[in-house]
Amino acid sequence: MQVGASYNHQTVSLDGETFSDCEFASCRLVYSGGKLPQFEGCRFNDCEWKFEDAAAQTLSYLKLMWNVGAKPAVQTMIKEITVVGR
Repeated sequence: MQVGASYNHQTVSLDGETFSDCEFASCRLVYSGGKLPQFEGCRFNDCEWKFEDAAAQTLSYLKLMWNVGAKPAVQTMIKEITVVGR
């Protein structure tokens, strides 16, 4: 668990991490599809959110669904998302 850390112009891997009262400034935040990160009271300023590996594949699939006419199904999935194993 990271508490009160400041990240500036860094690449930060998010999978499975917990951040509390941290500050991220001009960072690249990378999620690869592992255990979801947790953020408590964190601040984000001008950060890039990057998805790689399994996370990127999932987003690509959702984009495909959206583009072939399943926009309502994607919207419903996002609204009703349940995190398994958390």
